[in-house]
Amino acid sequence: MVKEAALSPAQYETIHEKNLEMPMRDGTILRGNITRPNSTGQFPVIIERTPYNKEGGSENSIGSPDFFAQRGYAVIVQDVRGRFASEGEFYPFKDDGAGVNRDGYDTVEWAAVQPWSDGKVGMIGGSYSGATQYRNALSRPPHLRALFVRESSADYVREWVYRDGAFELGFSLAWAHHVTHANLAHLAAGEEYERHKGILDKVHEEMDDWYARLPLYPCPFLEGLSDWHNIWLDHPEDGPYWWQFNIEKGHDQIETPIYHLGGWFDIFLAGTLKNFCGLKKRARTPEARQSQKLILGPWVHGPGNINKQVAGEFDFGATAAVDFNELRLPWFDYWLKGIDSGIMEDAPVRIFVMGRNIWRDEQDWPLPDTRYTNYYLRAGGSGSIDSLNDGTLATRAPVGSENPDSFVYDPDAPVPSRGGNTLSIPGGVYDQREVDERCLTFTSAPLDEELEVTGPVKAVLYGMSSAPDTDWVVRLEDVHPDGYSRNVCDGILRARYRESFQHPALLEPGKVYRFEVDLWATSNAFLPGHRLRVVVTSSCFPRFDRNLNTGGPLNKEAAGQSAINTVLHDEFRPSHIVLPVIAR
Repeated sequence: MVKEAALSPAQYETIHEKNLEMPMRDGTILRGNITRPNSTGQFPVIIERTPYNKEGGSENSIGSPDFFAQRGYAVIVQDVRGRFASEGEFYPFKDDGAGVNRDGYDTVEWAAVQPWSDGKVGMIGGSYSGATQYRNALSRPPHLRALFVRESSADYVREWVYRDGAFELGFSLAWAHHVTHANLAHLAAGEEYERHKGILDKVHEEMDDWYARLPLYPCPFLEGLSDWHNIWLDHPEDGPYWWQFNIEKGHDQIETPIYHLGGWFDIFLAGTLKNFCGLKKRARTPEARQSQKLILGPWVHGPGNINKQVAGEFDFGATAAVDFNELRLPWFDYWLKGIDSGIMEDAPVRIFVMGRNIWRDEQDWPLPDTRYTNYYLRAGGSGSIDSLNDGTLATRAPVGSENPDSFVYDPDAPVPSRGGNTLSIPGGVYDQREVDERCLTFTSAPLDEELEVTGPVKAVLYGMSSAPDTDWVVRLEDVHPDGYSRNVCDGILRARYRESFQHPALLEPGKVYRFEVDLWATSNAFLPGHRLRVVVTSSCFPRFDRNLNTGGPLNKEAAGQSAINTVLHDEFRPSHIVLPVIAR
């Protein structure tokens, strides 16, 4: 239990200094702003390293510099290499870790020896600023004491740019455009600046058209400005290019206590969970393994959404909102000031259980008392929705034969995205009935009693396609008594990557394969009178790029073909979803 009375009080006036110069090991100068107590003495330092402009980036947007400075911390917000006031060339992730340049390491060690610093340094930030923290931890700066990471990745090929083979179109294209447009003055000058600005302004207005444009590679408006985006498009498989940025592979090199924060509807939820679980098991020292904490709320991406109770169009109640700065203060008071804040006496895991809309403490993730339970896709009508197939969902496995369910997937007419774990396009919770009408649906009978599902979720589909490649999209929904169908979690698998993300293998048309679709994780109590629904389709656009069904080179084709995709659910090919059931 956090000891509120022991926490650092707001007692200092603050002063602000701009564009402090911080030399990196290769001579490049990075610049940051500092907010610190207007007082003599030395203070612990908290750093955010951001590509989003130190003048108004993520931590500034929620008042973090003044909040912590008033309580006796010096807070630095730094432009990363090649962004805004900092020198050099921006290449995402490249110089933030344990490579040739170690900008995070050099920044921490610079801050540790300043006259206003007591030598103890922590870091904050999320998303890309979370990536700078995890990657910095790999380099182990001697004065780094603790991190608080909001929503970031562990495996960039499967969680940032691609999701199990499908390109994160709605995020990646818009993000690449945004970071290029915002920092254009760093990339071009004079007439070239004006020319590129005109192009990028128009792209912003026509982004929906750019989502639909084929081929994806190369992206012309980024050429010569952010060539790394085209490099990403040219590397759809896992391998050495992506391994240089991978956090998960280096968990055994990290010795920093980290508080990991994620949202059930955050685009980087999988990375948050992988980093917590991996470091809890594999961190370099026993202290580091024992000093990992995790909190998961019903939030979409972004620091300003943690203090909100609404995600998308759904209200999870007042308890869902958390003051982000207040949440972090006990952590830094303990690790940077040595205050007995009570934070380390709290349970290592805190989760928000949707449906009940309550917070609950846990000792581990996944929960030790999880019962993994198969819910089978079955024939017969549920009578709950108009869809391509109104099937049923039951814990009883099929016996004998059942007719399979087929649908036509046309990449020129994809099923549209609606909410979920997104960025750049609207995310969170939305009523799915309109899109479900275009999909296969399998719905349970109304529940007689509450069913809690907390933990990792996966679907096992026995399927075939008329095409050499296609996608499988699976979504779990909570159907309310009035018919409202709330998305809970979802996943996608590009069929060619069913065996390996390094070595794709095309399908033999008409042959049945076993596909595992990772729906990441959730915590949701399905209440009495509610139904469970599993939705199966082959597209979710523009959140993910469209599989063109040809089996051709990904991202480089300009036309596709329709596919007839079939899901089987009989005794010998029992398609199902595996739910982590908690009975307490």
